[in-house]
Amino acid sequence: MAFQGYQLLGLVVLLSSLASSISHETASFNRSTFPAGFIFGTASSSYQYEGAASKGGRGPSIWDTFTHRYPDKIKDGSNGDVAIDQYHHYKEDVGIMKDMGLDAYRLSISWTRVLPNGKLSGGVNREGINYYNKLINELLDKGLKPFVTIFHWDLPQTLEDEYGGFLSPHIVHDFQDYAELCFKEFGDRVKHWITLNEPYTFSSLGYASGQLAPGRCSAWQNLNCTGGNSATEPYLVTHHQLLAHAATVKVYKEKYQAVQKGVIGIGLVSQWMEPFSNAKHHRDAALRALDFEFGWFMDPLTNGDYPHSMRSLVGNRLPKFTREQSKLLIGSFDFIGLNYYTANYAANAPHLNAGNASYLTDSLVNLTTERNGIPIGPQAASDWLYVYPKGIQDILLYTKRKYHNPQIYITENGIDEFNNATLSLEEALVDNQRIDYYYSHLLYLHSAIKHGVNVKGYFAWTLLDDFEWNSGYTIRFGINFVDYKDGFKRYPKLSARWFKNFLSK
Repeated sequence: MAFQGYQLLGLVVLLSSLASSISHETASFNRSTFPAGFIFGTASSSYQYEGAASKGGRGPSIWDTFTHRYPDKIKDGSNGDVAIDQYHHYKEDVGIMKDMGLDAYRLSISWTRVLPNGKLSGGVNREGINYYNKLINELLDKGLKPFVTIFHWDLPQTLEDEYGGFLSPHIVHDFQDYAELCFKEFGDRVKHWITLNEPYTFSSLGYASGQLAPGRCSAWQNLNCTGGNSATEPYLVTHHQLLAHAATVKVYKEKYQAVQKGVIGIGLVSQWMEPFSNAKHHRDAALRALDFEFGWFMDPLTNGDYPHSMRSLVGNRLPKFTREQSKLLIGSFDFIGLNYYTANYAANAPHLNAGNASYLTDSLVNLTTERNGIPIGPQAASDWLYVYPKGIQDILLYTKRKYHNPQIYITENGIDEFNNATLSLEEALVDNQRIDYYYSHLLYLHSAIKHGVNVKGYFAWTLLDDFEWNSGYTIRFGINFVDYKDGFKRYPKLSARWFKNFLSK
């Protein structure tokens, strides 16, 4: 059953002219263009992929609550109860990765699948541990390296109910316990750990704009939130995420790293910020915008405190680190994971401080996707995603220059198309825009490496179409198509065939 879709499509593609639309020749630009040992993989997350939400002893997360209590906040009213059912299809999915020639798979652990009540004291779910053991072993058996994210936004609902989750310093201890359980159970085989995925997105969209779980923001913003304060909560949540990260890295380095011989990092996201014009106030605004998204995390991890621009604009709403916490944060990573999708124009906007305070306006920057009516690049399906491949090189060179050239993995990069029910299967598999996207981003990534940026690997988002948070199933980010109406059958899109060609040794 696993490769039923692949065989069927192989025939379709052979018999049609579709194959000719794999437009970029990979003969001169392919895997061997990159340094020896460079890792190519795909990325995923537990809530978006696994399904089996109430099976195998898994407890509820804030995403279960958010999607069920506020279905109107998801574009199609959907949820991740079944998602793409990787829980039952993991062997097939690993087979697809092996067939494509990938080196690695970035997955996340569902906190509530291993600790249904969020805490060690609430009991360890052996069935959940067994599931991840089977998945990890299957990956290794097929020659794929597991890159494991410990937290990809699906916080246990019990901890949200008990003390407000990441709004409370109590989270640091419980997160550390959970992470240590993962090291104990899986660390003999997992050699690459990522503590948090996109803590920026979790803080800003979960607590400033309320678009993602737990859906909190200030009432005056009229964004239909579940309570909250956009002026303080995003900063508090980021503070506790950073402290949880640092505490976890300390435990790993002191108790597990020497024996398990793995590495640990954090997964950050940044758009590239292009100044609206060459005027100094717009160039300064672009740097401020980077501080408020990327520097918010990289500065504490590099020098133990938030960026100066944030300190001066946010003032006493920005939490302070103790000297001990700063020491713990500085250098608390073996590598940085960087997720890059798109870019914005950044314009100076001093008028934004006139009203009520919010993280959304504190930077005094207006971000736009067009300038003088011309978009920064072609638009994808998502309203925020405009194709700007040069941005991946720009953000990498910026990181090298400002943050002492850390080791980096591109942990996500990708593009979506609309889930168009009127297309035939054959038509839905033609994703030339995705091939163009990957090809151009990989060219700029290679250029950054030639300019001395220390990048060790690249993970495409995503292996399969999936549940895309507040967009539900209205968009498709997958390199492989998932047929939601026919038993979640998987079919390779043209981009999967392009990747296979690009990666062929």
